[in-house]
Formats: sequence, C-alpha cells, structure tokens
Amino acid sequence: MPRFSVIVPAYKVQAYLQESLDSVLSQSYQDLELIAVDDASPDACGSIIDEYAARDPRVTAVHLAHNLGLGPARNAGLARAGGDYVVFLDGDDTLAPGALQAITDRLKATGSPDVLVYDYARTFWSGELVRNRLAHRLAEEGPASFRLADRPALLGMLMVVWNKAYRREYVEREGLTFPPGLYEDTPWTYPALLAAESVAVLDRVCVHYRQRRTGSILTTSTRRHLDVFDQYERVFGYLATRPEMERWRPAVHRRMAEHFCALYADPRRLPRAARAEFFARASALLRRHRAPGAGSGSLPLSLSRTDRLRHGLMRLGVRRTYRLLSVLRAAGLAAGGAGGALGRGLRECGLRAHYRLQRTLPLRPELAVFSAYWHGGYACNPAAIEAKLRELAPRMRTAWICDPEHTATLPPETMALRPGSAAYWSALARATYLTTNVNFDRALVKRPGQIVVQTQHGTPLKRVGLDLQDRPAATPTTDFAGLLRGADQWDYLLSANRHSTLVWERAVPSSYTTLEYGYPRNDTFHRATQSDVLELRERLGVPPGSCAILYAPTHRDYRRSRPEHLDFERVLRDLGPRFTLLARTHLTYAGTDRPWDAHPRLIDVSGHPSVEELCLASDALVTDYSSLMFDYAALDRPIVIHADDWEAYEAARGTYFDLRACPPGAVARTEDELVDIFATGHWQGSRSAQLRSAFRSRFCSFDDGYAAERVVRRIFLGQSAPLPAITPLEERRPAPAAPAPVPEPALTHRFAF
Repeated sequence: MPRFSVIVPAYKVQAYLQESLDSVLSQSYQDLELIAVDDASPDACGSIIDEYAARDPRVTAVHLAHNLGLGPARNAGLARAGGDYVVFLDGDDTLAPGALQAITDRLKATGSPDVLVYDYARTFWSGELVRNRLAHRLAEEGPASFRLADRPALLGMLMVVWNKAYRREYVEREGLTFPPGLYEDTPWTYPALLAAESVAVLDRVCVHYRQRRTGSILTTSTRRHLDVFDQYERVFGYLATRPEMERWRPAVHRRMAEHFCALYADPRRLPRAARAEFFARASALLRRHRAPGAGSGSLPLSLSRTDRLRHGLMRLGVRRTYRLLSVLRAAGLAAGGAGGALGRGLRECGLRAHYRLQRTLPLRPELAVFSAYWHGGYACNPAAIEAKLRELAPRMRTAWICDPEHTATLPPETMALRPGSAAYWSALARATYLTTNVNFDRALVKRPGQIVVQTQHGTPLKRVGLDLQDRPAATPTTDFAGLLRGADQWDYLLSANRHSTLVWERAVPSSYTTLEYGYPRNDTFHRATQSDVLELRERLGVPPGSCAILYAPTHRDYRRSRPEHLDFERVLRDLGPRFTLLARTHLTYAGTDRPWDAHPRLIDVSGHPSVEELCLASDALVTDYSSLMFDYAALDRPIVIHADDWEAYEAARGTYFDLRACPPGAVARTEDELVDIFATGHWQGSRSAQLRSAFRSRFCSFDDGYAAERVVRRIFLGQSAPLPAITPLEERRPAPAAPAPVPEPALTHRFAF
C-alpha cells in the first residue's frame, strides 16, 4: 500500500499535463501511486497519460467514456486509490519539489490527522510567482493537531480540494464524494473540514496553482457558473443532517456571500444575459440559509464595512443599489489615474478615420487577405494556402499585403496591398478572412465575423513567446502584452507536430483553436517530381552531377552582425569539385551585411523568394539551429547540424530541447568535423538515416502534402469532414533528389553523432 494516492484529472490541459505529471513522479519521496484520469479530453491528454503509464508502473491510467467534469473524474480516481492519504492535483498545476516529503514528515509529526492543510503559490502566465496572502493562518503553532473549532480562521482560506491531504480511511468513513458541475470543491471541502476529528497545518508551499491566461473555466463566460448555487445547497443540506454542526451555519453563510459577490464582480465569468438571474438566485439563497448571530464557530469579524454592505444588498436583492455601490467604488479607485488619459486619441485622422468608416460597412464574405514575414513577398504557409484557395474556391478574391519591392513575387490573380494605404485599411476592415505567419497591424480591430488564421513559420527549437521573458539578450524590446493582444485575435493556429502544439499553447496562451494539419508550405515536397528538381537546379546554376548542399544558418540574438561560421573557400577546397554550396543568410541580416566572397561553387541564394524551392534543389541541408531542419526532414534527405556555438546560443536564446541529444543527422562541432562528415560520406550513411527517421517520426507527423487542402476545406469552405486524412509516414513519397553523383572513397573521420 503506497503512502500517497495522487489523483490528477485531465481535460484540455495537454500543454501543461506533462509538467504536472512530472512534478509528481520526480518527487524525492517515491512511495506513491499516480492515478491520472482522462476525462474524455478531445486533445492529447489521453495519449500523454498512456505514455506515462507505459513507462512508470506507479502510474494508473483511467479513461472516461464521456466528459463528466472535474468532480466525477476525481471520483473515478478515488475509486482506484489505495494509499494511506489522498492528494488531489489539477492537470495544469504542479507539486513543488520536495512537497510529498514535507507532507509525510508533517503527517508523522502531527499523529496522522484526518486532514492536513498546506500552502500554495499562484504561478501566473507572466512568470510571476505569488504566495497565498493568507499563509499566516498556517503557522505551525499550538497543538500539533486540532479540531476546526480551535482554528476557525482556516475556513476563511481558499476552499479548494488540492491544498489538503486526506486520510483515505476518513474519506471512506464520511462517504465524501464530488458532485457534478462547476465549483465541485465546495460540497467536498466544507464537510471534509467540519467533520474532521483532527486537522493539522503545514506552513510550506506544496502546490503551484497555475493562473492560465485563457482556457481556465474561471476565466470563461458561461451559464455554468450558476452551478455554484446547487453546490451551496448541498453544503447546507449536509449541515441539516448533522445537528452538531449547526453552529457553523453563520460562518458558511458569510463565506457563501463572499463567494457570490466575488463571482458577480468578475466580468469574465457571467454572461451579460445571466447576471440578473444570478443576482436573484444569490439573493434567494442568502435569505433562505441566513443564520443570525455569530456563534462560537464563526469566523473573525474581519470584513470591511463596504463588504458587509455588499453582502446585505445582495441578500435583500436590490441589484440597482448594489450596482451603484460598485460603480462608486470603482470610480473612487480610478480617479487618481484619470488625468493621464487627457489628449489621447487626437492623432486619429486621415487613413484611420477611413478605416473606422470602412468598419461600419458589411464584411465581404469572398475576400481573403494574406501576408507573410512583415510585409514580405509571396511566401511560406500563407502563400500555399492562398494558392490552394484559388484552386478549390475560384470564386474567392485574394489580396496580399507586401511592400512595393515584393509585388513582383505575387501571382497575377491576387491583388497587391501596400501597407498603410487606403486599400490596405479597407481590406483589413472588410475582409472576412485574414491569414498571416506573423501578426497583423497593431491597429487592427477584429470585427465580429472576421476569421484570423495564424500559420506560424517554423517549428520552435528556440524559445518563443512568454518563454522569452527571462531572456533579455534575446528579446530586448519585445512587447509581450502586444504579443498577447495579437494572439487574442487568432481564431486558428496551425501546427506541424505535437511538439509545436504544446509549445505554442504554453508560450502564447489564448483562446484560438489549434489545427494539427501540417505546414502548407511543405506540401510541395510531396508534389514535386524529379524533373521539377532538375529544372530548379538548372535555374539556380547548380552544375549537373554536383552534390548541392543548402547552408542555412539561423540568426544569433547575442550579436547584431552576421556571424561567419564557415570559411567557404576552405570548405569547398577540401570537399572537392563535386560539391556546390547554396548559401542562404537569415532574413534578419538581409541587406545589412556584405555579400559572401565569390566562388565558382558558392551560390548566394539569400534573395531567392522560396526557401522550399531551395530545399527541393539541394541534396542535403547544413544548418545550426534553424527551424528549417524540421521542414527539410519531411523531404527525407540528409541533414547535418553544425553546432559550433551551442552553449552560447542556448544561454542567450534558450531552447526547448538539446538538439545534440536527438539530432536529425550527424552533428559537427567544428568546421573540420563538418568537412569530414561530407568527405567520408557519413552525411548519407546508415547512422544518419536512423537519426533522420526518428526525427521525422517526431516532428513530421502531419506534413504529408495535404496541409493546405485541410486548411482551405476547414476554414474557408466550412467543411469539418471529410478532410484529407493524414497519410502514414511510411506511405509518403517525398520528391526524389537529383541523381546522386558517384561517391568517392571514404576517408578517416573525426566527427560525432
């Protein structure tokens, strides 16, 4: 029998579930069982739980056939619990390191109480960690264990299930279970504390309570928040069956009033249409269960006069007076900062006035606007979607936002929009569909009915979004608030693999829908023929029979100028005449650095408009930490990693995993090793193929040539089914490379995989 049964329900928390489960399994105190309950979650929660259960015998996976909610999911876990104590943890929260050891030590020191209450800290999406402001009530003073009547102030703490450990025999004896609906903690926690013969406290943060920016039910507007009334009816129904607990009615009534007022004041929870009903039901419940007097079991009289007035007004049902009090209170708080707002908005004139006018006109259902790379040319995922849209829905009109120097890259069927022009603002105001791989103009006001599609432009190896808050060298001027405002406008986010899905949900949290469809820009890898490849090579100037290596390093956050990682003249000399380098500088350095020194077998392709064409034309990719490696892997052609400054790069930017531990091919730490990898033929050897296969399996799961079609059918044509099913990896046939040159004899090598 384990000491602890840790029960973790999971529903739509795939971005956080691994961290939650790891926080339990990595505890220094190992005598535990982890019961993870998949509440019929539509995302990857179920498969994540199964993966953990397959590799750790302490994990029990429970899958519910239908989504039942937190309460029934916890009941399902509780039915399988065999530990001395039961601990509950939500699937997006984590146990602090050493928490279970501290809990078991305290349980021993306090004589195995029925309930142990411990502390928590709120972890905000911004990275801020704030300890519970009522932590002083957990001071370990006085008797080691006690009845709640001896420390009634504990009833004034957050009434949740996950900041306590419960003796399982006590839970079974009292018949404690969770009801359905929201606020299911309420009818569990009150009885658990009130009936306990022994309670103890632990003055230590044991749980990190995640404050999600979006996705949490506590920040979702829904009528389900009215479930709170049924939950308090259950609490008072329980008290009615236990006459000895009558003295607790005033205290519970006060906590109920505080809860109702807090919920009513939160604009994120109650829909406008439900507010009057909520107030009326709250008033009725407060009147029905009012118990005059404070009694010996009441909480300390710590409420302010304003709070007592609010409670009284809600109980009396005078909603207008209550609203007036709230308005006056808010006005008093805001008065100090009002002066700074004078004069704002005076710059709105000209084109912005035109934009406001255009927003009053109807949307154009057949207009779709696209952009890529901060007003760059026709490229990346938006370009692939635009082309497929014209193919599948020729009635649609498309427009592309780009600077004048890039208009030549546009197909003749799409209209060019110059950023900041009247046509540009008209299109942003009236287009039904807006698709980009970065973000649109900050001044964009998304209208009801407009659909914003964020395609992204690469699988993240390096940190992105909020994960960069502790990396000032990487993002010295990043506006995280602006980033999140932009994300709040997204309706859909494209993902090329499960890794990307989880990263984006954590790093840019918002209410968008993630579509795991693959990257449309990579569709061409599965549609091009060998004749297309040969034509591209001829157009680029690759000599017939030459082995073309695409060299595409990423930028460095810790330096402004383009780093010179390779001595091209020396590399080409050592490799010999059968190799040609296609060198592409990162767009961050475009136009700011001198061109590379001329060489007959060095082709500067930095200005080529399509990186996908460069991938098709090449026989192998050499890169450092560029996300291009994830796309190139879909081609199933050799990849070599040149990681000559990994430590500096990781320290400056931060990464999500150590690329050297699971690379897509051979890894060169120096220029000499890079030369050896190609000179010996190991760049295309069996070990490289094995590494590439594992890499493709992990990161190319959805890139099968039909990503653009899935996007167009789902978003633009409104077809939820049937969509092209994902082609299994082993059945894909990416474009073949050019006929291979005759290999030279292998040389002694000095590289490492």
